[in-house]
Amino acid sequence: MWDFFETVRHRHSVRQYQSDIGIEREKLNAILEMACAAPSAGDLQSYKIFVVEDVDKRLALSQAAENQKFIAQAPVCLIFCADYVRSSKVYGERGEKLYAIQDATIAASYAQLAIVAAGMASTWVGYFSEEAVAEIVCADQGSMPVALLSVGYPAELPEQKPRRRMNEMVSYI
Repeated sequence: MWDFFETVRHRHSVRQYQSDIGIEREKLNAILEMACAAPSAGDLQSYKIFVVEDVDKRLALSQAAENQKFIAQAPVCLIFCADYVRSSKVYGERGEKLYAIQDATIAASYAQLAIVAAGMASTWVGYFSEEAVAEIVCADQGSMPVALLSVGYPAELPEQKPRRRMNEMVSYI
């Protein structure tokens, strides 16, 4: 098993998946458990996760995301929605506008790393119609989609893209 640092180093956005291999239920459950173990504001877990395996729904999600075809190709798409009503009950406007979104994105980040640790790959999708995605997954009015993760076994290994130097982003004060 890889250590955490190797898991992070091996995370790549993959846009081609092996179409003949599904995701084992125990691996999918382990990924979801890790997402649900993510820290959250006040430990409220102000998010919802929708697991989309249905081919037609994945195709609709692909179309809602400006025809990013890999979403339909991957055997699973995870939709992370901020549950801003849950967060606002405790934290008011800041909970609604910030904490719920942070909670959902932290959970998605944990899921993305768990996907790599499970020997699979994903791509984080943030460019989509919130309204269309919410309708496809039947999200209630108290939640808002903030991230999609296509999930599957990779059919490609993308080259690592250049990263900014750490001193361009980090300041010691």
